[in-house]
Amino acid sequence: MIVLYHYNQLTKDVKHTALYISLDFSLNACILLFVIELRNFVRNIRPYKPGKPIEEVVRELGITDEVVKLASNENPLGPSPRAMHAMTQKLGETNLYPDDNCFYLKKKMSEKFGMHTENIIVGSGSVELIELIFKAYVNPGDEIIMSDPSFIMYRIACQIFGGNRIAIPLDNYSHNIDAISRAINHKTKIVIIDNPINPTGTIIQRDAFQNLIDKVPDHVILVIDEAYREYITDDCYPDTLAHLPDHKNLIVLHTFSKIFGLAGLRVGYGFSSTDIISALMKVRLPFNVNLIAQIAAAAALDDDAFVQKSVNNNEAGKKFLYRELERIGLKYTPTYGNFILTHFSQEAKDIFLHAQKKGIITRTVVEYGLPNSLRITIGTPQQNKRLIEVLTQIT
Repeated sequence: MIVLYHYNQLTKDVKHTALYISLDFSLNACILLFVIELRNFVRNIRPYKPGKPIEEVVRELGITDEVVKLASNENPLGPSPRAMHAMTQKLGETNLYPDDNCFYLKKKMSEKFGMHTENIIVGSGSVELIELIFKAYVNPGDEIIMSDPSFIMYRIACQIFGGNRIAIPLDNYSHNIDAISRAINHKTKIVIIDNPINPTGTIIQRDAFQNLIDKVPDHVILVIDEAYREYITDDCYPDTLAHLPDHKNLIVLHTFSKIFGLAGLRVGYGFSSTDIISALMKVRLPFNVNLIAQIAAAAALDDDAFVQKSVNNNEAGKKFLYRELERIGLKYTPTYGNFILTHFSQEAKDIFLHAQKKGIITRTVVEYGLPNSLRITIGTPQQNKRLIEVLTQIT
């Protein structure tokens, strides 16, 4: 028998919620457990669920064949070779704390992007920068506008800091810019947009972005998350950085996790006005980007050959997968990223599990409200071919 019992005062100063469990009344045996009460905003948070690592799948299923991970949109070609070389040169210095301000990495970014270092912030992945934005600016009850679905960390950050999430449904798997603009009011603190959208791979094009930024008032922060920017060569993609001088409320986020192949090092970076960057730096933990990560990221910025090779691999992979998915009768959403949202006629969890048993790790997106779809990273030619072979067998 379990009884929930609220014990209002164990001492004069401390209130607790107690869980009273009677194991056996005849023996008068009981256990008294004290549950520390969570902040209201934390109770309903569902933790972020990353794609399963290869080691976990091998351990759980005992798979002896090579396991292919196509779940987390990592670069299948591995890390930037220039970054690899730079890292090995600095391993002997890891007894030292890193440069807290990422001086040399910011200097390299300043040169590459034509920005002052005061307009740049570096974080432990762009996910940390998302948290810093919410930490610095969101008060309980502030309205945060985002598409539904979009990158799930926006929703989690909103919950952590007590924001009021205003979810705008996608229109044919794309941002509904008109609806987002109409939702802005005096309570709006942030509009946050992933471009392309994770998990659909669709984008806001140049004209639509201009329409959006013209309608965002100065008191509202506009965050554009461009994690997959380097994969996009289409001229229709907006040049968001060009808008920074005239829009002091704009924040643009990039990352080294995707095309540069440095997801394991956790380096993200953002551009904004000096006022916003200064505010984010105030709430940042010290030494948030480690020494090796800073060195690798700076070197990766010069690795144009690797970036182009990665773009070429992605474009070829898209064409192959589009053709093969159509051949086996599966629908998909055309993508601008390095992943494809693939649709099935039934719940995709079983497809996910069957593929995993055959050594192919994909990503379910049921938490994004898409139970009949899988998000699948575009791999190498060999990985893509094996994926199609497995999907042919199980669908």
